[in-house]
Amino acid sequence: MIVPQFWAEGRIQQRIDGRQLTVRRFGWSDDSPVAAQAHADQRTREAFERIAAGETLVRRERKVAYNGVDGMPIREEIVERHGEDIVTRNGYGARCLNTPDVLFVDVDFDDPRHASGRGLTVIGAALIGAVVAGYASKSWVLAVVAAVLVAAFGFWRVRLEGLRLTEPEADPLAAVRARIERFVHQHPDWHLRLYRTPAGLRALAMHDVFAPSDAAVADVFQTLGADKVYARMCRNQNCFRARVSAKPWRIGIGDPMRPRPGVWPVAPERLAQREAWVARYEQMADRFAACEYLESVGDAQRVHPRALAVQQLHDGLAQARAGLPLA
Repeated sequence: MIVPQFWAEGRIQQRIDGRQLTVRRFGWSDDSPVAAQAHADQRTREAFERIAAGETLVRRERKVAYNGVDGMPIREEIVERHGEDIVTRNGYGARCLNTPDVLFVDVDFDDPRHASGRGLTVIGAALIGAVVAGYASKSWVLAVVAAVLVAAFGFWRVRLEGLRLTEPEADPLAAVRARIERFVHQHPDWHLRLYRTPAGLRALAMHDVFAPSDAAVADVFQTLGADKVYARMCRNQNCFRARVSAKPWRIGIGDPMRPRPGVWPVAPERLAQREAWVARYEQMADRFAACEYLESVGDAQRVHPRALAVQQLHDGLAQARAGLPLA
């Protein structure tokens, strides 16, 4: 896990075979801005030479906060350091806990409206197809027969794929909990702490530590239905991550973090603007929790000391036991 303190950008512009070639690369360091610039210049020179030799590479890296796709270090303001664990401020202003070896899995609820819409789409497409077939054959008898047959096929598809025609009345938490219960039944030596989030459920593994590249991590992500982008970022960034403060738009802050975009670092002359927005956000976010502790499942006697330390840090930052509204 790399969350650098200092960032810089290198730039080389030269004419090669009659054409102008400009290459830019970022550099980073925990030591100093000078070391970050030296790293940027080194990466820029290496990229320039490879591109000049005919290799296809991007000429300018994108300035993004959390680029798990390309595997760049996490480019966010460091708010706090707790040994190996680092709290950063993400691109929209919320605080996030980053840890190299303690497993977090956030699972969002299925959207029942999406499931309902897919079910109706299947049936609707089937009926339209039947009407078109009847019109083409100029036989309304054939159209009616086709409509019945195709609608029956559509209902069969709906049942087969588990789609719904109406809004389900069951608590959406139940489906996620069922997946977790199945996983724990298959892995009785695991110990998971469960938290309710505004959009789903968070699981924190307490019994052991993990590398993001471990096969067991890929298995639990797949089984519990973790977001695929998050899973890819964990592998590329070599860390796990959990948001521990409210999303601004959920607590009445309609304007985005200033200046835009909120990618760290910002220009010195605009730092006061950012700090004013952050101060207002923190004052309002303190009234909300990022998640709420529900229960522990599995072998609750197995507790790894590293996981325990991160759990205590996480619960305090997220206000997981404060009884506050979730955001």
